[in-house]
Amino acid sequence: MSNHYHLVLRVDRDRGLNWSQDEVIERWYRLYHGNPLVDLYRKGMIDDDARLNRVAEFATLWRERLYDISWFMRNLNEYIAREANKEDNCKGRYWEGRYYSQALLDEQALLSCMMYVDLNPVRAGMCDDLEHSDYTSIQTRIAQYQQHTIASLDSPDNKPPEQPRYLMPFSSSEDNNAIAFTLYDYLELADWSGRAIHPNKRGSIDTANPKLIDSLGISADDWIEVIKNFRRQYGHFAGSEHALRQCANDHGQCWIKGVG
Repeated sequence: MSNHYHLVLRVDRDRGLNWSQDEVIERWYRLYHGNPLVDLYRKGMIDDDARLNRVAEFATLWRERLYDISWFMRNLNEYIAREANKEDNCKGRYWEGRYYSQALLDEQALLSCMMYVDLNPVRAGMCDDLEHSDYTSIQTRIAQYQQHTIASLDSPDNKPPEQPRYLMPFSSSEDNNAIAFTLYDYLELADWSGRAIHPNKRGSIDTANPKLIDSLGISADDWIEVIKNFRRQYGHFAGSEHALRQCANDHGQCWIKGVG
């Protein structure tokens, strides 16, 4: 957007905890300068317990940072600030404040938050359709699907369309590394929701609700209200009533914003 951005992130903490010490160090060195002691360790020049224990301490700290949202946002915002200040030929504070985050507790929360983000340019009147909603994942997914369609005309093999490698893929199979919906259903739902929010867009709302709304048991009116006002409807946690009540219980609270 013009003065902020949105990200929907998945934190794969379990994967990070299963990395070996050497893999943690290797991943850290891809991103940052390391440590002189760890440099010696990588060259096989350390064999005493004291220094090996110190290397293990560094690896433990780096492991935690590699799956930490705060560390991720710190690095991303610093990079954006430096590039923006370079472009404007100025120095100083760039961001107004710290980032704001919400935990997505279930599939309904994930889907509605993704839709809120993907439809932001349409809702703000910056574009008239999803294909021209710049910098959104939905635009990237549509472009990838269009390339697949063109390629299929030359060699029809009925293969499912490839999805952008740097976005979480959709999959109807039980895959922990994918979003549990089909790409087709998500595109259908996004188009339907966009037409419902933006009445000036060409076309009309289909009387049949998209498959995902039916499968999640969400009413059409409630769905449109959520994706228009996602940030205001929820606090630090987002999800169905059951998920929010369970979350409140887990945190020793009587109520969480959004239960209603």
